[in-house]
Amino acid sequence: MTLTRRAAIGTGAAALAIGRGRAQPAPIRIGLLSDFSGPFRDINGPTSVACLAQAVAEFTAANPDVKVETISADHQNKPDVAVSVLRSWFDQKGVDMVLNVTNSAVALAATTIITEKDKVCINTSAGSSVLTGPSCSRNLVHWTYDTWNLSHSSTTQVIELGGKTWFFVTPNYAYGKALQADATKFIEAAGGKVLGAAIFPFPETTDFSSFIVQAAGSNADVVVFAIGGTDEVNFIKQAQEFGLTKKARVVGMTGFITDVISMGLPVAQGLLITENFYWDFNDRTRAFYNRVKPRLAAGVYPNMLQAGDYAGTLHYLKTVKAIGPARAKGSGREVVEAMKRIPTDDDCFGPGAIREDGRKLHPAYLWQVKSPAESQGPGDVYKLLGTIPSDQAFRPLNEGGCPFVRA
Repeated sequence: MTLTRRAAIGTGAAALAIGRGRAQPAPIRIGLLSDFSGPFRDINGPTSVACLAQAVAEFTAANPDVKVETISADHQNKPDVAVSVLRSWFDQKGVDMVLNVTNSAVALAATTIITEKDKVCINTSAGSSVLTGPSCSRNLVHWTYDTWNLSHSSTTQVIELGGKTWFFVTPNYAYGKALQADATKFIEAAGGKVLGAAIFPFPETTDFSSFIVQAAGSNADVVVFAIGGTDEVNFIKQAQEFGLTKKARVVGMTGFITDVISMGLPVAQGLLITENFYWDFNDRTRAFYNRVKPRLAAGVYPNMLQAGDYAGTLHYLKTVKAIGPARAKGSGREVVEAMKRIPTDDDCFGPGAIREDGRKLHPAYLWQVKSPAESQGPGDVYKLLGTIPSDQAFRPLNEGGCPFVRA
């Protein structure tokens, strides 16, 4: 066949286009699946989006050859909605990594499809410790905290402060049950005693007065409210109105700086909280806050979940660069394996590591909320009561029951 000049030019142009296509692989796509309309909106939501955007901006500025796109969606705290979103993201939108997740029931439902589709999940917000235990996945990294971490840090350190008898106010879903169960073991092991628990329906409860009366009637030294977000804000405000905060130490076992600022120091003062990140902790945390501040609404200070969105994304993208975007898009499991081999280090959590079961390791901190007189200004809300080092802050590997962890 004779090749005409026009055909030759056309063939060359086509070859050049193909070459260019091969030189520009599809971008890495990150999907932030969270609560944007329910009780966890303020502790995740728009600030999580801002922290994700900050991580992507910093990484792509240093690595312009790696293209990154982001998307977000509201799972409405419904597992079926979350699964539907994930299938759409994976099958139609080419999402490679899922971030945040928020709700433990949602996280447990999502783990199956993430593993099936061989994608990456960096769970920064859902807290059930079973996610690195019986329900672990080779495609999952559990970044910020879990029920073992919060309950261990809070109970062991508060017992040292004299809190011997305990009462729980707990939501009736997977996270709350796991948190109370983990905490009870630590309380009893340290010689304390759980006097009772009031279980409330989630998410439909806004009036906690009957549960507060039960807690006050127990005469416990310590009352634990086992969920964060707007529910915690409502509970603490009502507990103060009923005089509970003067009668017992109150522990927000899933408390956040965002909740404290929402309540205000006159209401929140004295509250005990385990949070693994605080913006004003050291020079590195302050540097992170100053970088992300232009993306935040006025008066907003990121909590540990939102800091986890930044830090987890940054480590994921560093790993993508290390193994190459094409390989990263090909197998989420391979990415997670590489994430475990590479030491973590960021301005929010400092140096750390990801363990074989997917658990991210870093220190835990017990804070007490300052009084208005102690605070030096907006965002100055915590005073440090104690630190648990990273090698003790999370459940020992051999106690989790993760099926693929080597004996």
